[in-house]
Order: sequence, then structure tokens, then C-alpha cells
Amino acid sequence: MENIVWQVISNRDNQLLNFRSGKLDTITVEPAIFPLLKREEKRGKYTIYNGGLSSGARFISFNLNQGRNAQGKPFVDPIKSKWFNKKLFRQAIAYAINRKAMVNNIYRGLGAPQHSLLPITSPFYLSPEAGLKIYNYNLEKAKSLLLSAGFKYNQNGELLDSQNNRVEFTLLLTAGRKVTEQMATQINQDLAKIGIKVNLKFLSFNAKIKRLNLSKDWEAFLRGFVGGGVEPHGDYTIWSVNGRLHTFNQGNQPGEKAIEGRKVAEWEQEIDDLYVRASQVIDEQKRKELYAKAEQIVTEQLPFIYMVIPLEFEAIRNRVKGIKYGKLGGGFWNLYELQISD
Repeated sequence: MENIVWQVISNRDNQLLNFRSGKLDTITVEPAIFPLLKREEKRGKYTIYNGGLSSGARFISFNLNQGRNAQGKPFVDPIKSKWFNKKLFRQAIAYAINRKAMVNNIYRGLGAPQHSLLPITSPFYLSPEAGLKIYNYNLEKAKSLLLSAGFKYNQNGELLDSQNNRVEFTLLLTAGRKVTEQMATQINQDLAKIGIKVNLKFLSFNAKIKRLNLSKDWEAFLRGFVGGGVEPHGDYTIWSVNGRLHTFNQGNQPGEKAIEGRKVAEWEQEIDDLYVRASQVIDEQKRKELYAKAEQIVTEQLPFIYMVIPLEFEAIRNRVKGIKYGKLGGGFWNLYELQISD
């Protein structure tokens, strides 16, 4: 192989057009295009490889930051901040989202519901049978939790807080991502069934990241993280209370002043401590126990409400010889062994 050309094509439709026309030798196969590409596999002279369940995560998250910006304005409306910081509110949201419907309708059945911060394929994953709390679709349970948390319903079935404020929030999304848009549409419909109004706001990726990490002016978002690898500590920047990806309660970034009014919950700090302790222990069983404890806290407190885990597929032209498709490295981990044969 004499050279590799990396084509930057941000639009997914254009990626597909370029692959089908033969201008690209490989493409990530999302569920929406899987049936089409699978039908054309033989004629298009490519192979679709199945990498199994993804090691990443898709989730919604609420802004739990109770701090204020440099002008003294709260990052989150104090009324809504009270809702978001109630564990029962977050748990009700988790019960109200129909993950199985997402798998079937959005991912064409090519995936599974997700309940944990760690992927099912991880050796450190704690299964529901071993004690992981899960949130299967249950509208009655969701409504019961909301009522016990002090919310109530009006005659129109709209959810109100104890001060008669209508419960609604804005969900930030990355524009141009079809799967994300479909997930957001379902979340909107699911939460409407428990009286919550969701306003969808689409932003460019850069604008969304700026809102999340710099201005911290947001209420909720839907996004995904690529997995940190087999070792859970690779995601420590998410769970460290001072980490750059600790988005749900973002601390001050390098060069910024300490955020006035920001509060770190005990459970938040405990997750951080467990990750640090696990990184210092050599015995694998003890490390599994520490990460399992962190998993249990996350699924109880729900700073992230996980959605689904898709199967990962990649289509690669048959003219690329020597492919040994692997879960962690995909089709090109052994790049030095590959050959091109037209």
C-alpha cells in the first residue's frame, strides 16, 4: 500500500454517495443504511463486517451545576435546577423512555438497550443479574416517582412542580445527525406521555460543545461518547469532579476562576474516589469490585441516562486484502499487512 487518502466528508448522505460510487473504500454502516448496503454487498464488491455491540455510549444528561457565571447569573434557571437535581426526577425520566422501541425502530433491531456506563463487552461490566439497576420502560413507575418527588398533574395531564410551574426543558442536539434526530423525536414523544414538554434545539457540533463546556448555559443534552477502551480508567476525565468531560456538573477549566456556588454531591465525589482507588489496585478482582460499585452509584443517581448500544458495522472494499476484522481495531489495525489488489 503506497499511500492512504483520508477524505473529510462531514455529511453522512455524501459519505454514502461516495462509497456507493466507489470513491471511498470503507464506510461506517449505520442502521439506517444497513439494509441498502447489505443488498448491494456482492454487486458493490465489498464486505460488511460486524464488530458486535459498540463500546461507546449514547445518553441524555441534565445540567446539575448550581453555580453562577462571572456576571452572577445561574447557569440553570433555579426553578429547573431543583427538578434536575432530584434523583427521583432523573429516575422517572429513565423509566419513561422506551429503549426497546428505539432499538427496533431507529436501529432496525441492530442493537440493545443500554443501562451502564460500561459496555456489555467490557470484562468489568456489572450485569443486571449481578446487581446492576436497570430502568425498563414503565410509565406508571415514572409517574409514581414524580408524584412522590412533589410534582403533580393538572386537568390537561401536564406535569407541574409544587409551585405550579409547567415542567419543560430544552434538549440540545447536534444538527445533521439522523439517528440523533430520531432518538430525540422519540424522547420527546415518550416524555409527553408523563406530562413533560421537551423543546428540541439543534446546534452545530462546535456550538454545542461551546455551550456545554464554556458558557455552561444549557438544560439538557443528547450526545454520545466513544468508549475509553477495555480499561474503565480511560474514562476518568468523565468521572473526575474536575475532569474536562464531567459535563453534567462542569468545574472551572484551566485559566478560569473557581465557579461560585458550584456544589459537588457526595455520590459524585465517591465515583471519583472509586476510580482513583481502582487505578491503584493491581488485583483484578478487587478492581472489578471498585468499578462495580461506581457502576451502581451511576445507575442509581443517573447523571447520564443511557439509551441504546448499537451494533458496529463497517463496509470495506474487497480489493483491500488481508483484513482481519477486530472488535478493538476495526478493519485496519494491521495496516502494515494490508495490500491493494484491483
